[in-house]
Amino acid sequence: AMAMGERTPLALLNYAASARMAVGEALTNIAAADIGDLTNVKLSANWMSAAGHPGEDAGLYEAVKAVGEDLCPALGLTIPVGKDSMSMKTRWQDKDGDKAVTAPLSLVITAFGRVRDIRRTVTPQLRLDKGDSKLLLIDLGRGKNRLGGSALAQVYRQLGDQAPDVDRPELLAGFFRAIQQLIREKKVVAYHDRSDGGLFATVAEMAFAGHCGVEVALDSIGDDDLSAIFNEELGAVIQVLVDDMDAVQQAFADEGLAEYVHIIGRPMREDVVRFNRNGEEVLSHLRSHYRAVWAEMTHQMQRLRDNPNCADEEFAAKQKLDDPGLSANLTFDPSEDIAAPYISTGRDPVVAILREQGVNSHVEMAAAFDRAGFAAIDVHMSDILSGRVSLEKFNGLVACVQTLV
Repeated sequence: AMAMGERTPLALLNYAASARMAVGEALTNIAAADIGDLTNVKLSANWMSAAGHPGEDAGLYEAVKAVGEDLCPALGLTIPVGKDSMSMKTRWQDKDGDKAVTAPLSLVITAFGRVRDIRRTVTPQLRLDKGDSKLLLIDLGRGKNRLGGSALAQVYRQLGDQAPDVDRPELLAGFFRAIQQLIREKKVVAYHDRSDGGLFATVAEMAFAGHCGVEVALDSIGDDDLSAIFNEELGAVIQVLVDDMDAVQQAFADEGLAEYVHIIGRPMREDVVRFNRNGEEVLSHLRSHYRAVWAEMTHQMQRLRDNPNCADEEFAAKQKLDDPGLSANLTFDPSEDIAAPYISTGRDPVVAILREQGVNSHVEMAAAFDRAGFAAIDVHMSDILSGRVSLEKFNGLVACVQTLV
């Protein structure tokens, strides 16, 4: 599994916090896969900075130290690979004089780790077919609800003065352990980390994926509605069946997170995304309306890039309440061994899956032949040219080619 994390706007407030939050976001992203122990995750760091610009060299040092000497050792993580771009400033001249644009310090973290069982991976899709369930917020920001550098601040052309941060790395590690335990026990129905856009974006995207509504109560997560809904502190929202609630809460309590786990709401069939406080509506609109707003930018880009009529049809479909989405209508049983009646020799025919550099889908091709009863062997053109492999031993050959469009 791979996941990314970046919090570049925070560097305008706090270099070290921006770097720590990038690591935290990558980890809360990848936590939805069955990785196991946190030390199984490895990180790649892509640093970007305007070297030589006043304050940026010191800021880069501060950020690297925060991640390399403090946070990652505390989490038991390593960064074995990465890259840097140290020319994030451009200068030019025009009739009005000298001009320059400087990008803020950026750290993009890529987390990767081996998935033990891909079938246990949890997605943001809310499910209404599993029984009564609740939504839980695990708030690793511990109620601070800091809005600095958030999407909300940017909408109002502001920056804020206090950035979210990873104040207690041990809680982040405990969160990861608890989520992994619950994934193994199949007690998490849906999962979405909290990041850009805060709690609003998190639950809205879960509703989009589940094609359902959501009701959220803000009573337990701070007194200020805006900061509760739009802060971008680390955390996650999970869907849990009512029958599993005690076990889930106990798993977080065992990691010292009991006071930071809040029951905030429930998924529902009504086409509404609604936030309440003390029973009174704070923010509410049709899910289909929010979905249209969410997809508007993509829609406009697609109209320019593709057939505009097709783009309009796709955009309209996203707002239809009765649109079931895309699904496969199989006319056969995928578990049936269709090769059985034809192969009775006790020896699988050997087929070469021939490929060249840049070819895609050779793994899928090999899997298809394997399912059909063949013994698929990966063969590269360099194997044949060097004489390492001869085609004489194969019963068949499939050539995978690269298609340029």
